[in-house]
Parts: sequence; structure tokens; C-alpha cells
Amino acid sequence: MTIHREGIATLSLALAILLAINATIAYLFPTQTLTRQVVIVVSIIVYLIILQFFRSPRRKTVQDSKHIIAPADGKVVVIEETVETEYFNGPRRQVSIFMSPINVHVNRSPLSGMVSFFKYHPGKYLVAWHPKSSTENERTTIVVRHESGVEVMFRQIAGALARRICWYVKEGDAVTQGEEFGFIKFGSRVDIFLPLDAKILVKLGDKPVSGQTVIAELA
Repeated sequence: MTIHREGIATLSLALAILLAINATIAYLFPTQTLTRQVVIVVSIIVYLIILQFFRSPRRKTVQDSKHIIAPADGKVVVIEETVETEYFNGPRRQVSIFMSPINVHVNRSPLSGMVSFFKYHPGKYLVAWHPKSSTENERTTIVVRHESGVEVMFRQIAGALARRICWYVKEGDAVTQGEEFGFIKFGSRVDIFLPLDAKILVKLGDKPVSGQTVIAELA
């Protein structure tokens, strides 16, 4: 299992804390074997949970200029027509994917093109499925211009547990479909804003795989 680079520091800190806790318990309760064993088992479980959260599986993307690939693992929780007011200032078709703490949290570019807009917004930490989380939570907004001139927006949105959004792109960068562009820690959401004539290929409740599942097709 490959561990994402964002997890190295967290895993090292978690290991140090868990070892310190176990050492303290062993010192305070040297004769209580059962207590020490329970703490050891719980520590192992906690560490494995953190370890699996930062896993970064290899994904092979079948690139297609008409396809919009899922930017995140998770569950489709929103498919609707909406008015996007930050960049397009007009109607778009929105698809939102909710990532639980057990999902892979690597974010991958849904299309190839050039980053024409990027902005980071500090904000609240509402639960990621809350309707206002898209506009009030800590988030990034990224717009990629497709080779055809069509622009697609996607947002990384922090949730109640996710307190750090990582991104690796800036305006003017060229991005490749399926290439990693960011990471969100501990539960979150990604919104994708598509042209109204895009054909949506997923439905509510579907569980797309980032870098592989085709969620829409451009006209």
C-alpha cells in the first residue's frame, strides 16, 4: 500500500503519541497486564485507521477529451442545475461527491487543460453534505479550460472533520486528466460545475472512483 506524502508527518506524530501513551500506561500500571494489552490493541487499531486514510492507490486513467472523470472517491450526493456566482455567474449543472473518512482522499483532475482560475477561500467547517458548505466552508475553486474552450469548475470543500485542504496547482498550470491536483484530510466534498449541455452519466447514490469513473460527457 502506497502512503500519500501528506500523511507522513501525521503518521509520525500519531505513532509518537501512541508510543508515549503506551509507555505511560506501562509505567503507571506495571502489574495490570490486561489494561496494558487493551491499550496496545486500541493503539494499533487507531494507527491502522489513520494509515488507511492516507493510502494513495495507483489509478490508471483512460483519457478521453469528451469525458469528465470523477475527481474524488465517494458518493454522489447532488445532481442539479444551479446558478454559479463566483466565476461563471450563470447556470451550470452541479455534481457533488461526498468523501467519508474511509474513502481515498486524493483528488484528481477531471479533464485535461489549463488552469484559468484558482482561488482559496478560508471559511467555516459545516458538515460536508450541508447545502451551504459549498459557499461558506473553507474551500478552493479551480477552473480548467478544455482544449475546446469549454471551462469546468471544481471545488475542494472542507467538512466538519477536514481541517486542511492541500492543492498542487495554480493559474496558468497545464493539468492532465486523472493527474493528482490535491488532497483533503478527514472527510470532505468535491463539487463539479459543468455546462448545461453536458450529459451526466452518474446518478444519486453512485460511488465513483477518482481517476477512473466517467461522471459526465461534454457535448
